[in-house]
Amino acid sequence: MLKTVNRVLLGLLGLGLFALGGGVLLGGLDLPRRWDFGMPGWWPFRGPDDVVLGTEGRTRWREEGWWWPTVIAVLAVLLVLLLWWLLAQRRRRLGGVLVDSGDGAAARLDGGTLEDVIEEEAQALDGVSGAHARLTGRSSAPAARVRLLLEPHADPAWTLGRLSRETLTHARDSAGLDRLPSKVRLKEVRHRARRVG
Repeated sequence: MLKTVNRVLLGLLGLGLFALGGGVLLGGLDLPRRWDFGMPGWWPFRGPDDVVLGTEGRTRWREEGWWWPTVIAVLAVLLVLLLWWLLAQRRRRLGGVLVDSGDGAAARLDGGTLEDVIEEEAQALDGVSGAHARLTGRSSAPAARVRLLLEPHADPAWTLGRLSRETLTHARDSAGLDRLPSKVRLKEVRHRARRVG
């Protein structure tokens, strides 16, 4: 769904910029006069001496009471939509992984199931109190992001080695992948100091 929305938005934005740029270029090169065709009456760029926004356009509604609240509201809505779109890009997760079944047909392994398996196996490691896994990328070339919450006694290098050699290797092999690039973030559990009485 997100990929479709991105393509539609980028297509509309590109089409709008192409039309605007083409119209400005037509006026800037004075092509309507040279090629003897007319531009619409509402189009502001008719010749090389026209400006993008003239004095009348800049000051037309300045004295109106509704002008500035409307401008600020439109810009605020635009900012919220852009922030939503940006955050939606970061939340992208992989729905499934294509697995070669060996008979020429590809099967799809549920991404959430593979994430759950990685989390369970990572939590079983000594010194790990919590794990979170997320698959990103394409279904034919997934990547893993793993966050581990370590107990104070845990050895980060040992835990990272076991995670790489065992957990992530099992996930890669079970999905029949050639490679599974991974980013691992380690964080230590914070314990409150105990009072000794």
